[in-house]
Amino acid sequence: MGQPVVHFEVVGKDGDKLKKYYSELFGWEIDSNNEMSYGMVSREGNQAPDGLGIGGGIGAGPEGYEGHVTFYVAVDDIEEALQKAESLGGSRVMGPERIMDMLDLGQFKDPEGHLIGLVQPLQM
Repeated sequence: MGQPVVHFEVVGKDGDKLKKYYSELFGWEIDSNNEMSYGMVSREGNQAPDGLGIGGGIGAGPEGYEGHVTFYVAVDDIEEALQKAESLGGSRVMGPERIMDMLDLGQFKDPEGHLIGLVQPLQM
């Protein structure tokens, strides 16, 4: 069985504008009450009637960053997954990096330059 897609992300120049746009467009419930003002789109509040759907996030990137839209895949080991991505022709963008003491993230670009994220929840 393959690794599941567990999160999507939209990052751009104006995080507040993006959050408002996607909230109005899709009716998403977005909670930005965190230290990074990262708009969390909960899976529970944004499911189809049959229960399908994943959560995600919307926010601002660093000054001068054009932004990206990507998805995150759950893996058991970020470093191992990044090394495998590189061995297959991809390139590491960042990570592993701990985010708000909640999870570890990594990002890589596939051989055609598409940004893909990796997530590893912390063991509590």
